[in-house]
Amino acid sequence: MSIIAWIVVGLIAGWLAGMVMKGGGYGVIGDIIVGIIGGLLGGFLASVLFHADTVNGIDIPSIVTAFIGSVILIAVLRALPGRSPV
Repeated sequence: MSIIAWIVVGLIAGWLAGMVMKGGGYGVIGDIIVGIIGGLLGGFLASVLFHADTVNGIDIPSIVTAFIGSVILIAVLRALPGRSPV
């Protein structure tokens, strides 16, 4: 998948995850980064758990996978010590 596709999927997934998880958010750049890392995390988990390659373009399965990964990433980041709950 091209870098532009990763950025677009990351932007959408990061924004959706920020809306679902509620809180202060991370800003536009932070949401893109969380979305891209969430896409990597979601893609890794999908390949390990379901033996599926779901992040492969700008489509609904890629966005859903990146969204789930982003939600997991945000939950982990909020659970880390030293961060005040938002």
